[in-house]
Amino acid sequence: MKPPSRAELIDYLVTTGIAGQVATPRQNNLKHYRRLVEGDPYHQFGLTFQRKWTFSDVLALMAQRCGVVADEDYVQGIDTIDPDRTVDALEVVAERLAQAARDRERIMVATGHPNNLAELYRAWKDVLVDHGCTVVTAAAGHSYDAPGGPPPTRRTLVWRDDVGMVTDGTEPQHSHHPFAMRAVLAQLSETGGPWPQLVIADHGFAGAAGEAGVPTIGFADSNDPALFLGEHEGKLHVTVPLDDGYVPDEYRPLSDYVIYRAGLA
Repeated sequence: MKPPSRAELIDYLVTTGIAGQVATPRQNNLKHYRRLVEGDPYHQFGLTFQRKWTFSDVLALMAQRCGVVADEDYVQGIDTIDPDRTVDALEVVAERLAQAARDRERIMVATGHPNNLAELYRAWKDVLVDHGCTVVTAAAGHSYDAPGGPPPTRRTLVWRDDVGMVTDGTEPQHSHHPFAMRAVLAQLSETGGPWPQLVIADHGFAGAAGEAGVPTIGFADSNDPALFLGEHEGKLHVTVPLDDGYVPDEYRPLSDYVIYRAGLA
């Protein structure tokens, strides 16, 4: 199938709600921004920051990088992700994937949204492997406690078709935590295994990789500011703004656009 043009992709993003007017409400965005500046680790995704970010600073950056409404007095209702910013970031992703393929880099892919974004990452991983890249995995079976939700609260790192995610022992689970990626990098260091030269991830997987200095492509919703702050401070290569709660097939046009633009089709 022919990939969408830039204009077609922007129209698609707005039509689906992956960008444009998004389902994440304004009040949820603002609540998460406040929790980040208050130092809540759950919203920092394993990142530390060089400066003291205020709520106003975070909102201004999210308006610039993600496209949310900049007005602090707008506190409830529909919020937005600028589809042009989404596609701009996807074009940066394409350039970085082209470099990875050209240099046959070691790559790692992992997600805290396994029921939504795993297929998108898997498609890019498969294309990169076809072009000579190798996939790095480690620390399978590492587990940690994630209190606050319904039991079971134990989370275990698994690799399914070389895509990292955490499960509750059976089913893949949504996760913000950085613990699994930290365990991966720690085990690689302990065993002398080479670290990845590129990570494609979200949530704490991306934050922990960026914090450790690994070149990282991140994906984040409008209520997850940490990766955007990390990109601003130079810890992530790029962060793609998008609604991260759609079913896998809805992201196929984004995947195709990046693959073709990277020259990897």
